[in-house]
Amino acid sequence: MTYKEIAKNYLDNNGISIGDTIKINKENISYEGILLDRSEDSEDGYLVLKLSSGYNIGVAIEGTTVELIETGDKPNIGYSGNEIEKDPSKMDISIISTGGTVSSIIDYKTGAVHPAFTAEDLLRANPELLEYANYNVKALYNILSENMRPKYWVEAAESIANDISDGSDGVVIAHGTDTLHYTAAALSFMLETPVPIIITGAQRSSDRPSSDAHMNLIDSVIAAKSDLAEVSVCMHGSLNDSYTYLHKGTKVRKMHTSRRDTFRSINYEPIAKIENDSIEINPHHDYIKRNEKELKVNSAIEEKVGFIKSFPGISNEFIEYHIDKGYKGLVIEGTGLGHVPDNLIGSLARANEENIPVIMTSQCLYGRVNMNVYSTGRQIIDAGVISGRDMTPETAYVKLCWALGQTENKEEVEEIINTNVAGEFNEKSSIKYFLN
Repeated sequence: MTYKEIAKNYLDNNGISIGDTIKINKENISYEGILLDRSEDSEDGYLVLKLSSGYNIGVAIEGTTVELIETGDKPNIGYSGNEIEKDPSKMDISIISTGGTVSSIIDYKTGAVHPAFTAEDLLRANPELLEYANYNVKALYNILSENMRPKYWVEAAESIANDISDGSDGVVIAHGTDTLHYTAAALSFMLETPVPIIITGAQRSSDRPSSDAHMNLIDSVIAAKSDLAEVSVCMHGSLNDSYTYLHKGTKVRKMHTSRRDTFRSINYEPIAKIENDSIEINPHHDYIKRNEKELKVNSAIEEKVGFIKSFPGISNEFIEYHIDKGYKGLVIEGTGLGHVPDNLIGSLARANEENIPVIMTSQCLYGRVNMNVYSTGRQIIDAGVISGRDMTPETAYVKLCWALGQTENKEEVEEIINTNVAGEFNEKSSIKYFLN
């Protein structure tokens, strides 16, 4: 008998439906929460509850008794849906959704996760948020993160700036994880901010017992209330639910397809740790403090920038194609210290002659580009390629898009690339960060 059949018989016999608030008693332990549906067609016979904390738990049906506490047609998990009066003693935090797992909610009747995102949705799913701040919640987009585009970064930056101008004390951006680090870098270049701007996501949706959405969102609000007035990414710092890290927006990358601690600082340390509702800022990070800077928006951007990964056997046609199609700039993800095969060097020189800036980064991620060591690298330098230092390839791509939005002059673009605008590269060796 499948799970669906086991669960249906059990629930029907007890007069309980999906979406009801129930209490399960088993072995002298009681669990109370909202009964969720499950999509798995397994034979395990488990019930899944969403607890009042926002987390989910699975309980084997065998050996349990169950009580109906409240039908699913009534308000639940701590928020009645009534208008909430603003508390003058609390900070005003904006939460802006672009889509993604973290801003999805569950339909308790069907078990489906969908991206509807309103203030009521948010507070019904995360009632503990009410303890931390007043909120202005809005959905800017409702897209999967792979569909993010550079023009959306511009609109996000301008929306954030509007909220800050209207008095927001901090901003949280809910974003899909796959391209979250691109957006974090873009906002870092586009905005100078007097308040924290925190980007967060979730690896696992809110219908899963192991969801990280709840903790990431709560800790992001804590970060948004802090004194750290920078663009940063808040995600799990470990596989369990003990703490989250804040990563600098230009020095972070998604490093695993499914782990909850997938986001890591690259060639840098996490800039803060949030644990037990408390934020501890890294003493090695010379951070920008709240209200230290005035709000500035510089969101002009060039979308026609190519991003090419070098590989054994790559043809110079990859470079020639982008030149012939009118691309304004190129980022190369080279091997090792920043190398490409010899057969590409002539095409790189052509790009330079046609005033197309080319940035060299490394597939190694950790460490820095140094094209002075080997003869190939020196030829690449002679072809006019700009070193990406220890920037991640993604940050270099975003920075080149942004730099070309500021000027079409190649020399001026190169000057911007070589200027540390938002902490995107280290002036000294980054070996210590790899060792850490």
